[in-house]
Amino acid sequence: MHNFTAHVDAVGGSLALSALVAALPLAAFFVMLLAVKARAHVSGLVALATAIAVAVIGFHMPWDLALLTASQGAVFGLFPIVWIVVLALWFYQITVRSGRFEDMRSLFDAIGGGDLRIQAILIAFCFGGLLEALAGFGAPVAITATMILALGIKPLKTATVTLIANTAPVAFGAVAIPITTAGNLTGLDAAHIGAIVGHQAPFFAVFVPFILLLIIDGWRGIKEAWLAALVVGLSFAVAQWWSATHFSYELTDVVASLVGLAAAVVLLRFWRPKGAAEAAARLGVEKREKTELGPARVWMAVLPYILVVAVFGVAKLWTLGVDVPAALGATDVKVPWPGLDGHLLTEAGTPRTNTVYKFQWLSSPGTLLLISGILLTIIYSIFDGRGRFALTPAAAVAELGSCFWKMRYSALTIASVLSLAYVMDSSGQTVSIGTWVAGIGSAFAFFSPVLGWLGTAVTGSDTSANALFANLQKTAATHIGIDPSLTVAANTSGGVVGKMISPQSLAIAATAVGLEGKESDIFRSVVKWSVGMLVVLCTLVFLQSNLLAGMLPG
Repeated sequence: MHNFTAHVDAVGGSLALSALVAALPLAAFFVMLLAVKARAHVSGLVALATAIAVAVIGFHMPWDLALLTASQGAVFGLFPIVWIVVLALWFYQITVRSGRFEDMRSLFDAIGGGDLRIQAILIAFCFGGLLEALAGFGAPVAITATMILALGIKPLKTATVTLIANTAPVAFGAVAIPITTAGNLTGLDAAHIGAIVGHQAPFFAVFVPFILLLIIDGWRGIKEAWLAALVVGLSFAVAQWWSATHFSYELTDVVASLVGLAAAVVLLRFWRPKGAAEAAARLGVEKREKTELGPARVWMAVLPYILVVAVFGVAKLWTLGVDVPAALGATDVKVPWPGLDGHLLTEAGTPRTNTVYKFQWLSSPGTLLLISGILLTIIYSIFDGRGRFALTPAAAVAELGSCFWKMRYSALTIASVLSLAYVMDSSGQTVSIGTWVAGIGSAFAFFSPVLGWLGTAVTGSDTSANALFANLQKTAATHIGIDPSLTVAANTSGGVVGKMISPQSLAIAATAVGLEGKESDIFRSVVKWSVGMLVVLCTLVFLQSNLLAGMLPG
């Protein structure tokens, strides 16, 4: 078996030429998606084949090591990433299958007090954040769009509202899988990356409810309901910052969404916005019948989200008597990748450490979601607040199988993109691009979010954007002399503002509101917000790299 050491100037002894050749797999991916209009998993496989060819021919990596590296990336993509995504989707589907999702819709009607503007914010922003935390991958847009459309708001406006509302939670979506992926690929502490994102995303969370009000009811809506937007946005932002920094970055969206919703409940007990009826008339919305929910139905509707917070809280934080996080971590199985471990060497001649695969069979967020789902199924099977068995264990198991089937193409996409990332990293392609890009100096901090924005806009996934660019961000930052965790976090936050213009998100929103074929109209309505938020984020990251460095977590 051969040994291999990656070199940044492997192609003709030139860094610039090496970086250009190394960019071919990324170019192939984007060309397949945008020009050929191939599906994401096909584009990923083509890009992977290109990366292997570049690794072997251009960077002189032995073909067997290149294939073994790809296999390690694929397995990591399947477990834990696909495992987490599928279990998150399954947990959400349990609430739908049990009928509790409909109760949540009625609960938002009751909380909103008949003001459709506030109802839309709570559904799109708070409930959408919960769905992003547990399901992700387009589910929040599809689900909240249908709910807001049912309020009577026009289709184009509904699509715009749901896409923009989905901005703030994306980085922590599907139990923060974009951040976990970035941490695993770069070797940086995922919790620290999450904490930095928690010092970036909340800036958008504060203002998104105001933007939603403006879109729904113009400046009059802001004038009449600004307090609700402020309370919801600010409470969401503070909770997002606190959870990402001090609690659990995986649960950030769950905590922030529940806190934002709770803040709205408290506010609306003492204050009501003016002009609710007039706003409905302006928007051509007829008054709807209210569904009365008893305490038992309310409790059973919110139980899933309380349960998942409790399970993750114990798994991540409980140290009283038994150190649960340490006990769970001790069950991880480290597997030196056969045929690869010990054969990838650093320039110093020592074996690289990223050839050991960690099988987190019990400590994975996906397994914690499985445990949460099992507990929820048992509770729903034994007790039902409406006097009937809404969910059986057999139905829950069938739903799990359905989720695996629904995610089959997404799973192939994730596996191929992670294989691509591993091959590019191990062969030296990513390091070559990063070293060359670092030549622009400290200005790179300003442009670092653009990579995440572009990657998510094209792939529709912040996870995929991090898989493509996280190591590039780390390499460039290291050469420049700034904190690599900052630029990796910036890549993640850039994806936050790029998600709304991705073809995948536009197609989902268009389908949900009945505007198939009108994706260009939706794009035009959201692109200015996406670009505007990107400029703000670029400025924030640049300031955090120097003048505002003190605001970042230690």
